[in-house]
Amino acid sequence: MADSFLDLGEPPQPAKPEAYRVLARKYRPQSFAALIGQDAMVQTLGNAIRRGRLAHAFLLTGVRGVGKTSTARLIAKALNCVGPDGQGGPTIDPCGQCEPCRAIAEGRHIDVIEMDAASHTGVDDVREIIEASRYAAVSARFKIYIVDEVHMLSKSAFNALLKTLEEPPAHVKFLFATTEVNKVPVTVLSRCQRFDLRRIPADKLAAHFAEVCRLEDVAAEEEALALIARAAEGSARDGLSILDQAIAHAGMEGGGVRAAAVREMLGLSDRGAMRDLFGLLLGGDARASLAALRRQYDLGVDPLAVLRALLETSHAVTLAKLGTPADAAQSAEERAALEEWAARLSFPALHRLWQLLLKGHEEVGRAALPIEAAEMALLRVIHASTLPDPGELVKQLSGQGAPTAKTSPAPAPAPPNPPPPAAPRDALPASFEEMIALLDARGKMTLAGTLRVVARLVHYAPGEIVLSSTKPLPATLPRDLAEALRAITGAAWSVETRDAPGAPTPQEAEAARIAAERDWVKQQPAVAAALAAFPAAELTGWEISKRS
Repeated sequence: MADSFLDLGEPPQPAKPEAYRVLARKYRPQSFAALIGQDAMVQTLGNAIRRGRLAHAFLLTGVRGVGKTSTARLIAKALNCVGPDGQGGPTIDPCGQCEPCRAIAEGRHIDVIEMDAASHTGVDDVREIIEASRYAAVSARFKIYIVDEVHMLSKSAFNALLKTLEEPPAHVKFLFATTEVNKVPVTVLSRCQRFDLRRIPADKLAAHFAEVCRLEDVAAEEEALALIARAAEGSARDGLSILDQAIAHAGMEGGGVRAAAVREMLGLSDRGAMRDLFGLLLGGDARASLAALRRQYDLGVDPLAVLRALLETSHAVTLAKLGTPADAAQSAEERAALEEWAARLSFPALHRLWQLLLKGHEEVGRAALPIEAAEMALLRVIHASTLPDPGELVKQLSGQGAPTAKTSPAPAPAPPNPPPPAAPRDALPASFEEMIALLDARGKMTLAGTLRVVARLVHYAPGEIVLSSTKPLPATLPRDLAEALRAITGAAWSVETRDAPGAPTPQEAEAARIAAERDWVKQQPAVAAALAAFPAAELTGWEISKRS
């Protein structure tokens, strides 16, 4: 008795801390109402369920993180929900309380089978599905197969699935999800009801992240959430992963999720600094522009990110010039700067600026020396800003006006190398051959070589060229030829194509001349006698002397 009285049993054990769940899993939508940005799909599904017009197979496609797998689970809930009283039927608003809803949400329902096609690609895996689909559901209304990344299935696996997919048992539903719908065979696509999940707009993502921060009791700046939403590129999962990291970063520094910390964490350039750099480019200040770029580089900003930010700014100025509504995430200072640039710049100047920055972005992306490539790209933009608009230059040359400062990103001085004065007609090349020789002499050897190979002349006069189009020509050849001749001669040239036979190309004419000369040489008595004496001999070269 004494021993049993003294036995106090097991000492109390401390409660195990609950494992942390990342935000992307914790806030996975549990109802269609919580599924953001997919209203059209929800409405279509709701109508189909209410009218009893349910497809036997659904294909959900879209970029990563827009909710394909979550939507598949919601559809499984909607089809198998029995309501709190156990008497309900399929509904677009599953209760989330009945046993099927809870089991599906927890991933333990025996009749809802999820398969990752990336790790089950073979025909044997599909055969298991086909065999199991013959048997009725154990406890649910429908037996549902959710196949994620279905495009990873092998060709034989797809072929094995086709017959069952076309005529499945009444109790079976297939839900496929993929990020690469172009890899899914058309024979499978034709047997599915397809839903394209859209990228989630940045403003809706930012609002969703604000609600998550409220539920997590975390303070966050509006600009910080806007930065995260932009970086997510339409993916809720990517955005929540970035927000998780930002909250952890804020926990170390205190003060909540701040825009400056998010920008540093993501390696983004400061928007104010980018506006300053954009203004320096428009002003043509090369030294200050390169210094500003180097400051961003020293802070750890990727040169490619700088070019991308400048592209975004150029696009924003163009939208402001068109009068589109301002982005809600823009600050008052940014909006004022965009409006000022939009009033000052013309559309041709903005288009040229966009093309120059885009070319620079491509070069930096593949350059061995990214920062040096970025500097050269900015210098090219600055150099181009001093050139007049082509349309205004044409007016100036024709005496209709002069280029104005508003047509280029910066006040445009006179071109450093004005075009030569127009040459008189009798000073222009007198023949097509002379014209090609002139191109060669002025460094246009590629263009001259192209003309020798493909140009079939229909008509030539000084300043006028007509080429045959009976055989394909490079699409830009007439324009390139006219521009090159104008730059060389200072006179306007008309270069056209016409559906007419045309003369042989210069290369063909030269080949015919050489062949005729070869035949003539072979007919000379001494050569003919030599060839007759040595039948295996070949005529490899000759020289014809002209006697006076």
